[in-house]
Amino acid sequence: MDPINLLVGINLFVSITANFSGAKKGLKTKLSGVVSRPNTYLQKIPPNVSAITLIIIILAVFNIGTLDETYREEYLWIRITGLVIFIVFSWLQVYSYKALGKNYSQEIVIMKGHELHTDGLYSAVRHPQYLSQVLGDLGAGIALLGFVVIPIVLFIEIPLFILRAKYEESLFTKHFGEEFESYKKKSGFMIPFLG
Repeated sequence: MDPINLLVGINLFVSITANFSGAKKGLKTKLSGVVSRPNTYLQKIPPNVSAITLIIIILAVFNIGTLDETYREEYLWIRITGLVIFIVFSWLQVYSYKALGKNYSQEIVIMKGHELHTDGLYSAVRHPQYLSQVLGDLGAGIALLGFVVIPIVLFIEIPLFILRAKYEESLFTKHFGEEFESYKKKSGFMIPFLG
């Protein structure tokens, strides 16, 4: 197996394992005290697209949906750059989920005792988990020369996560009011300190 593919596969397995505790907590959200859980397609569609993207990345590790191996040498530095982006952002995603602690949920919800998280990565970016998701997936696609995964990330995943983040922000504005508006002025939407 190609060394870059192997490193993508290993990092994918380890980062998914590290994210498992967050995912397990997200399942408990359904049973815990939820104050507000809007009924919107943004609850299910973006996570489902991410799951499909994950499957496509796993297939790409095994050279399914990737450019022919003759391109591997020609685009080696691009692949290495993609690998670095993938590793960095997959771990930033793990960190961003874990940093939310009891406020983490896989759904767009406001829970009883929900607190606005504004420190660490969240002091610069309001949605580091989404930024990390799309950049990590894009990095994996580049590292693997995945001609299927890259367009999915660019044309489906990014727009869906932007819509989901904006929807979350409207819910936070209703729930946290001036506290959230003040936080918005000090942080970036998905790019540090911008928007």
